[in-house]
Amino acid sequence: MTTPWTPDSWRSKPILQQPTYPDAQTLAEVERTLAGYPPLVFAGEARELRRQFAEVTQGRAFLLQGGDCAESFAEFSAPKIRDTFKVLLQMAVVMTFAAGCPVVKVGRMAGQFAKPRSADDETQGGVTLPAYRGDIINQIAFEAAGRVPDPQRLIMAYNQATATLNLLRAFAQGGFASLDQVHQWNLDFIANSATSDRFQHLADRIDESLAFMRACGIDEERAPQLRETSFFTAHEALLLNYEQAFTRRDSLTGEWYDCSAHMLWIGDRTRQPDGAHVEFMRGIHNPIGVKVGPSTDPDELLRLIDILNPDNDPGRLNLIVRMGADKVEQHMPRLVRAVEGEGRLVLWSSDPMHGNTIKASSGYKTRDFAQVLREVEQFFSVHQAEGSWAGGIHIEMTGQNVTECIGGATPVTEAGLSDRYHTHCDPRLNADQSLELAFMIAETLKKVRR
Repeated sequence: MTTPWTPDSWRSKPILQQPTYPDAQTLAEVERTLAGYPPLVFAGEARELRRQFAEVTQGRAFLLQGGDCAESFAEFSAPKIRDTFKVLLQMAVVMTFAAGCPVVKVGRMAGQFAKPRSADDETQGGVTLPAYRGDIINQIAFEAAGRVPDPQRLIMAYNQATATLNLLRAFAQGGFASLDQVHQWNLDFIANSATSDRFQHLADRIDESLAFMRACGIDEERAPQLRETSFFTAHEALLLNYEQAFTRRDSLTGEWYDCSAHMLWIGDRTRQPDGAHVEFMRGIHNPIGVKVGPSTDPDELLRLIDILNPDNDPGRLNLIVRMGADKVEQHMPRLVRAVEGEGRLVLWSSDPMHGNTIKASSGYKTRDFAQVLREVEQFFSVHQAEGSWAGGIHIEMTGQNVTECIGGATPVTEAGLSDRYHTHCDPRLNADQSLELAFMIAETLKKVRR
């Protein structure tokens, strides 16, 4: 018998990856303050994303999810938000054309502030301090006072998320997402790419299609879909006190939604079936995700699916596979067979970033673009072999010209990592690497759809 769920029932369960706040009273006051603030997103928007997820699950659409590893307070700016949004639009256009199906766009934005850590503490020069857990919790600077978890940072994160969402909505509906403009950005990328010949044919076909539509009288004035787009936000539901504060009952349906984002996901470190994070997520009606790593047991995965998606709704659950390029073929097929064999309806997407993190000789944490691409290719291959649908991609990326991941057509070298290494946590693909990945996925999608 399933026990009753309430927005705070997670508090009776064991919980991992939480900061230790020194002042419980201040924390409680902040939680009450947040609970009285307006929601960041609306239940109807989350329901629409759930509908679109159902289309992806059933092979009629593809999911593109990307954005920062961890958003920061210091690097918050309109140009940074614009550039990431712009690259996601560019990626979506080439994928949409190649696959011949809609691409659902979800940003790791407006809430991706907290990060799980492998250790609670960090030691430098013989000094041990609490680990940096994201700007929503403490400061990245290695200073004793700044590393103390501060509840006021929860309010700072809300304010930044609010401003980010306002800008994203303006970009999505205000003409910035014009199809002609996005295509021109891609033409500019190809003109400056070292592999332009490889991508030129696809760009030429998009050009011809746009010209044909204009000749038929289909333009932005007559078809607003050509100048507007749908865009959703998501983040890892790590700080459950923050998530609970935005969990509201929908006035239309009476169901509970976490209105901090359209989609939330559970990380690989917090997906215990009897844990607090799974308990919280089972009761909200947003579309949700679960990170699936090489240690995932098929029986445990089926148990998680039964808890989180008991009605077997195709739009409810996104399994985000993060294996590492050397482990996909070994571990992923048995999971796909178990889930598909039991008739569970889930959206399969690939996170090719987290399993491919390495340390360069210079000491920088990085990822090799070739390994990222290899994991994506193997993800598609496994699904083709198993007769299932490879439904999406989930990447850490930015629209800026950073040097955090090595490789790519315009290669970042280990020696060049220090040039523009700006991430507050894990390395991200830069704009060129992200677009190169999109064109390569587009080629694969075209073959798969055939």
